Amino acid sequence: MKLSDFKFDLPEELIAQKPSGIRGQDKLMLLNRETGEVQHLKMEDLPDLISPDTLMIFNNSKVRRSRCYGIKMSEKEGQGGREQEFMFLNQMTPDLKTWHTMVKGAKKVKPGNKYSFFDGTVGTIIENEGDEGSEFRTVKFEIPLDDSWFEKNGHIPLPPYIRREDDDTDSERYQTIYAKETGSSACPTAGLHFTQEMFEKLDAKKIERCFVTLHVGLGTFLPVRSENIEEHKMHKEVYSIPFDVAEKINRAKKEGRPILAVGTTSVRTLESASDENGFVKSGSGATSIFMYPGYKFKCVNQMFTNFHTPESTLIMLVSAFAGRENILNAYKKAVEQKYRFFSYGDCMFIK
Repeated sequence: MKLSDFKFDLPEELIAQKPSGIRGQDKLMLLNRETGEVQHLKMEDLPDLISPDTLMIFNNSKVRRSRCYGIKMSEKEGQGGREQEFMFLNQMTPDLKTWHTMVKGAKKVKPGNKYSFFDGTVGTIIENEGDEGSEFRTVKFEIPLDDSWFEKNGHIPLPPYIRREDDDTDSERYQTIYAKETGSSACPTAGLHFTQEMFEKLDAKKIERCFVTLHVGLGTFLPVRSENIEEHKMHKEVYSIPFDVAEKINRAKKEGRPILAVGTTSVRTLESASDENGFVKSGSGATSIFMYPGYKFKCVNQMFTNFHTPESTLIMLVSAFAGRENILNAYKKAVEQKYRFFSYGDCMFIK
């Protein structure tokens, strides 16, 4: 398939720059993936759309304050160079001293360069990663960079289509209420719509839920550059499924109950860990799964998700699930109805 097959027109003003006034008070589109029928609802309607025998799967990864700024150091003069933005993606050694990063404007960021961060910690570029022109760098520090270091030195890593600096509101709102396992470079944003009140309503209907972990990484940031999408390569992301969660999922599969994945990251986790019959294996792993039309889903049969960017791997994933024409038609209607798009935008339930 061609990259252009997943293009659609989106007015700039529909790209949500801030979260809604109150968490959970968003528009909800219901899409029937068999018929393509669309209904315009509200998030508060969701419990009435889910059958009581459904098992809901959430991603409990927590966003790290991973966008950090370093000042280039001169050997002769000490600190005093230009400011450089680093996105810390994942640690490369158990001691937390060596990190895989994505560097904005990386052309002049070369091995041997030293950068001083907010608290005076110094990092040294030790390797350029990838092809020439790549923006990925390996950075080594003299001390371990733990969660407390990122809380002190880092910023919330808002995606590039949010054209503003992060503020105090983002510290809360760019994090799900159930975030637990720190490690993501971007929020699994479908979960942002869920509140404690919503969970209580789901509990009242006896709708079961459980949690897996997938730390959102490079795939979120990298565009598809190949016109033939089959040539695109996804970067690996680390996931884990607890033993008791795998048991619940497999029991639901045996009983023929719906498996509702909240967010594309939950989908990727379940499909990566599934055998050909849709039964999942517990434990940890890394996935580079790439789902586009033609992919046959093994485990997931319902999906709750946000509205995704044109020509992205995420719109390809939902197109694989619901059909490309159904998705593009639904997105066209979302534009007409002025739904808010992307991370801080409105949501869609596909069943």
